[in-house]
Amino acid sequence: MNSIPPGSWLGLLGGGQLGRMFCMAAQSLGYRVAVLDPGADGPAAGVADRHIHADYLDASGLARLAALASAATTEFENVPAAALDFLAKSARVTPAAASVAIAQDRISEKTFLSGHGFAVAPYAVLRTQHDATDADAALVPGIVKSARLGYDGKGQVRVASVAEVPAAFERMGRVPCVLERFVDLACEVSVIVARDESGAAITWPVAENRHRDGILDVSIAPARVDPALAVDARRIAVGVADALAYRGVLCVEMFVARGGELLVNEIAPRPHNSGHYTIDACATSQFEQQVRVMAGLPLGDPMQHTPAVMVNLLGDVWFDGPDAKAPRDPDWTRVFSHPLAKLHLYGKHEARRGRKMGHVTCLGASLADALAAARAVKRDLGIPGADELA
Repeated sequence: MNSIPPGSWLGLLGGGQLGRMFCMAAQSLGYRVAVLDPGADGPAAGVADRHIHADYLDASGLARLAALASAATTEFENVPAAALDFLAKSARVTPAAASVAIAQDRISEKTFLSGHGFAVAPYAVLRTQHDATDADAALVPGIVKSARLGYDGKGQVRVASVAEVPAAFERMGRVPCVLERFVDLACEVSVIVARDESGAAITWPVAENRHRDGILDVSIAPARVDPALAVDARRIAVGVADALAYRGVLCVEMFVARGGELLVNEIAPRPHNSGHYTIDACATSQFEQQVRVMAGLPLGDPMQHTPAVMVNLLGDVWFDGPDAKAPRDPDWTRVFSHPLAKLHLYGKHEARRGRKMGHVTCLGASLADALAAARAVKRDLGIPGADELA
């Protein structure tokens, strides 16, 4: 496979913060990036070399991107597969539409994973009201999740008994869903894996993830898990990428059950929030690796050189308490007062509660030092859970 040299154009479908960080990584390597995004002023468009302001299925917009870019990628999984198929006629596309389509639908995803021998939490598919009414009592307490378009806790309803399942399905608008049994968790982890055209794959260290209200709050890397479990998690992530014949960067999120069993929760066919620590703490970031795969370059070394704790910055940080009506700019000097705290803001113009606006990666000579810095940053910015971060 021929490599695409620096100076060439790369295409990106999607204009969010993941696209913004991809653009920066690609430009650092000497590439130019054209972003196709229906938004007028998204985070990626603000730094891209060119913004094609069009819908993902707009024939003219796709044709302009195809004429310009030697390769194309995505920054979120809900890009229509038809757009990727269109671009694949003239450009190298990573990941392929078939891989993305599996991750776009929880039913397809769970069917694929369990069919290839990867352990998942017990679940059932809900397609009709009858399915919901006849739900298996062994799957509750649990959670009803919409098959498509759910993220950051959206599209999910908790259920404590089978009697609550029909109402949850109704609340979802009777769209296809899965009912998934709650797992007694020791923790949640994720592994970012990159796989190239030849099938070579690398993984970054396992990240330990904590969520608040369904949204990632902090990622701790390396995860504080048994070394043998970390080896298994990385093996599983590569196995999923191999089963998908994947090309690109993939995140595999997993539950660690109390008994030590690893269950695959979901996959994301793109760089991931839990991998943002790689920008500051690893020899090669997940975004640089995304560029390397699509350009046909050798994979970079994922070695982590510094312990890290990534703290998400939600729009809540811009408000003085839960009753505040108008946002104001946070006092960033409080972050800068921590020498090993790395601030990343996404260039979003409107702060809203629950919206991802940026992140801070806290580094340290040891993981204990990084955790201490993360607690301090949380307190300084008024982010809940500082005392729980131990």
